Amino acid sequence: MGGSATVKQVRERRGAVAPDPLVLTRQAEQLRRPFLEALPLPGAIVGVGEHGLELVEGNSEFERLDAAGGGGLLDRCDFRDKLHQFLLGADTTVDFEWVDGDLISGRQYSVRAARLLHIQTSGPRCLLSLLDRTGERATEKSLKLEMFSDSLTGLPNRAGFGDQLESVLEQAKAGEIAVLAVDLTRFSRINESIGDVVGDELLITVARRLLSTMRAGDALARTGGNEFGVFVGIKDAPEEVLAVAERINAVLAAPCRLSELEIRIGCAIGCAVHDGDCSADELIRRAQFALKRAKANGGTELYQPRAFDLARQQFTIETCLRRAIEAERLTLAYQPVIELQTGEISGFEALARWREDGVDIAPSTFIPVAEESGLILPLGRWALDEATRTLRAWDRRAGMTLPVRMAVNVSAIQVTRDDVPAMLEEAARVHNVAPERLVLELTESAIVADPDRAAKAMEAIRSVGATIALDDFGTGYSNLAYLQRLPIDALKIDQSFVTGMLGDRDKVAIVRAVLSLAEALGLRTTAEGVETLELSQTLAALGCTRAQGYFYAAPLDAEAAYAYWSRSNSAAT
Repeated sequence: MGGSATVKQVRERRGAVAPDPLVLTRQAEQLRRPFLEALPLPGAIVGVGEHGLELVEGNSEFERLDAAGGGGLLDRCDFRDKLHQFLLGADTTVDFEWVDGDLISGRQYSVRAARLLHIQTSGPRCLLSLLDRTGERATEKSLKLEMFSDSLTGLPNRAGFGDQLESVLEQAKAGEIAVLAVDLTRFSRINESIGDVVGDELLITVARRLLSTMRAGDALARTGGNEFGVFVGIKDAPEEVLAVAERINAVLAAPCRLSELEIRIGCAIGCAVHDGDCSADELIRRAQFALKRAKANGGTELYQPRAFDLARQQFTIETCLRRAIEAERLTLAYQPVIELQTGEISGFEALARWREDGVDIAPSTFIPVAEESGLILPLGRWALDEATRTLRAWDRRAGMTLPVRMAVNVSAIQVTRDDVPAMLEEAARVHNVAPERLVLELTESAIVADPDRAAKAMEAIRSVGATIALDDFGTGYSNLAYLQRLPIDALKIDQSFVTGMLGDRDKVAIVRAVLSLAEALGLRTTAEGVETLELSQTLAALGCTRAQGYFYAAPLDAEAAYAYWSRSNSAAT
């Protein structure tokens, strides 16, 4: 019968005649050369013979590559050993990188060897192929160099600095490497005054000077706009690190002459020593943390783990505080303010309270964090609105307008960054409370930070109708002339002067002086931290207008504060 054989017939034929291995091997050898020549890259069949590694056959590309290297490609140690080990092993494939020549100018190849499993030979064989990656690697190197370099100074940038440092740390022990973060002080002001071009020249000059202080093995990078990073090998920390910082300070102390200008520039330096257990990024962060302290304190600072842990703790507090504000989990406590001459309640001071996971967080802990992080802005807006709402709720409960004022603290940051008068006006309007019943307490720092801005804000607050009290008076550095010029209605004497004043003649003298000053300027006064009857009576005798403290009442929640006023009002009538 004509036509093609069926599957059954093929199977029967295969079962009847076994294939001859020698025939198959000859057929494979006949096809070997055309197969290798069809490869678009250098390829060869390599095996293990009596004398070790041997070339069975290679294509034209492989022969050209072998000839270009002077022959004996398979005899080169690095190449031969890897192939020989593979062929004598059990793996079916192996990949490795190989450089033909020296590391700088040699050609780079990705090599793959695949074991030939179905061809019977006297020894193991594999198909070898080589892919030339030289151009690709050169492009990668160029891109990496560009990515890791600062275009202005030619130094490594932050990424390049970290990459270099990571390589060094892999071989370093604890105490052998230190990182210094160097920040140029006054650079922003200089840049704004003389322009970007001269500013760039200054950075280049600084880079050259810093390079002159480097020893063999040290590295310098420009890690930010006006920040440089240095890592050095050391043997004696911290003395050797501080000596490096002194060299840097000394080389930058001399004035720079640029565009007929003599420019003097200083620096702050933060240092961190490798402890054997941190990454490059972590070590750089530690140096930058020390730099932050150096910029605040001036000079050079060494990284201190305790200070770093405190900063992390503050960051944790910041995160939790942000969530608490967003979820409205904070509350206000209200401390009564007493008229010393009559004993009547003239008002309340609203104080922020925060309880997290059943633990009370002290205001002295979270308020500074709020100010540093900017959370004081939403916190301050909430406090003013909540205090005004509470005052209105008390009025409704009493069926009358209570004869009390509500005091709310305002930070210096709120004065400079927020529209406090508009906030005040909005809170009074929304809750239908007369602005005249609200007292905003500003600290001296709010005035000292920016007197002119503070004066404008205070004038605007007064124009709305609210009263202004200067809080914690005596603890800051305000010019007494401000008291005469600014629209202040009252002074609050800080409790550090009030507490224990009966046993301290100096404190008595300070309180007496503040009271005399307030009287001369026509300002009312409130003493904070009054804890005894004797102290209350003494302050009244000295002419203090009002007082608050635990002698009268601790800060109370809204319900308890209203009850306190109600009892006091009933007793008075």
